[in-house]
Amino acid sequence: MTTTTDTGVLAARFQETFGTAPDGVWQAPGRVNLIGEHTDYNEGFVLPFAIDKTAKVALRVRDDSKVRMLSTFGGHGVVEADLEDSEPGSGEGWSRYPLGVAWALKERGIEVPGFDLLLDSDVPSGAGLSSSHAIECAVISALNELTGAGLAAEDLVLATQRAENVFVGAPTGIMDQSASLRGAKGHAVFLDCRDQHVELVPFDAEASGLVLLVIDTKVSHSHADGGYASRRASCELGAEILGVKALRDVGVDRLEEASGLLDETTLRRVRHVVTENDRVLQTVETLAAQGPAAIGSLLDASHVSMRDDFEISCPELDLAVDTSRANGAIGARMTGGGFGGSAIALTPAGQEQQVRDAVVRSFAEAGFTAPDIFTVTPAAGALRLA
Repeated sequence: MTTTTDTGVLAARFQETFGTAPDGVWQAPGRVNLIGEHTDYNEGFVLPFAIDKTAKVALRVRDDSKVRMLSTFGGHGVVEADLEDSEPGSGEGWSRYPLGVAWALKERGIEVPGFDLLLDSDVPSGAGLSSSHAIECAVISALNELTGAGLAAEDLVLATQRAENVFVGAPTGIMDQSASLRGAKGHAVFLDCRDQHVELVPFDAEASGLVLLVIDTKVSHSHADGGYASRRASCELGAEILGVKALRDVGVDRLEEASGLLDETTLRRVRHVVTENDRVLQTVETLAAQGPAAIGSLLDASHVSMRDDFEISCPELDLAVDTSRANGAIGARMTGGGFGGSAIALTPAGQEQQVRDAVVRSFAEAGFTAPDIFTVTPAAGALRLA
């Protein structure tokens, strides 16, 4: 996807498409999860941040229930729908996300009119950077304002999760939309997924002489696929057998006990979540005490846990991580739901090009599709642009 950097250009394209000016233009970012994978739906801890790649929507509400949507990144033409007929499972492709959040708001008793929408995004799709939530958060921010609903960020987070879980059919937690809606420039979002408590944690890699590289493996994934759902089911089974509300309530000191109660696969899933929660807490403490240059080993351990215990990595992600570490990165891990998507590599600025070149070379030698490699920095959360 490519994005128009000029909000005015997007508004003009909207008027050209729909014959009238939009009510406004809203933007919401994608996210990178620094650490804390598959802990969110286990009521645990995560540490994502909003990134400087965003979805923008120009939107105008209508006086009927019809919806017309167009994106700048596809040749599919205007997608039409009717909110009166909109129900879980309806819609196709990216159109499910605006329809889903409109449905979720209506389910809360908010009167949501039809709307015309033009989408423009530069958040890579399928890369594990939450392109879908960027769309949802931009749209729900617009509808929250234009309907006068006045929902707080915490309520928008839950409505977006409801849209994902029920309307789209993806059993995701609250991390992605929390980062997109509540992010801040120069900070990571330390989120307690049990009560939505947020602390903004300074994360300035540049000041520490580092860059955070994202390596998009081009292996597409989808949260609606069975792998994600089966991991969540394993976690719920583990919590039930261990007699807790969620795996958040299991400490590292209970893993030995768990080994005598759980089958081998469930034990590995549980072990990942329990140790990953602990790594998030350690990362927050380390950032405060020593800064970004000291968290490399925690990123490395997170990847090993996802690769071996949660089994959500793939050869491309492992190659990206291993090659980055071998060529100067101080820490690297896959990020996102897994089964494809992206890896991140925290790298000294002076070795950035060496890591880039080595990863591209290793992918070519393995016969993999060439990766897309870029840097990200913590950015502001969702906002109105015009």
